[in-house]
Amino acid sequence: MDLNKLTPEQFRITQQAGTETPFTGKYYNHHKQGYYLCVCCNQALFSSNTKFDSGTGWPSFSDVSNADHVKLITDNSHGMSRVEARCANCNAHLGHVFPDDHTSSGNRYCINSASLDFKPS
Repeated sequence: MDLNKLTPEQFRITQQAGTETPFTGKYYNHHKQGYYLCVCCNQALFSSNTKFDSGTGWPSFSDVSNADHVKLITDNSHGMSRVEARCANCNAHLGHVFPDDHTSSGNRYCINSASLDFKPS
């Protein structure tokens, strides 16, 4: 992983667990078919088949492409308890996971565009 290739925004989000402003990310309103990869290590994380418009302002997915590629950890920052999603390969911060009864998995993965790259199918 070459952290020097990251933009300052990508570094802030993936390495310092930052969050991008909602409705501004590159992949928020992105509808092409393919796979969303970790911007740091290129590991496949999410398929466009599970992407949906959650109305939250971040790219949202109903599930991961491979359970071994994303790790979930408890995040007690900012005075609340949430589930943080990280790349299982390089530990980059991706976003957070929330319960969502409208998805097949029962979860909504709200992911920062800056933590993702895209590979068309």
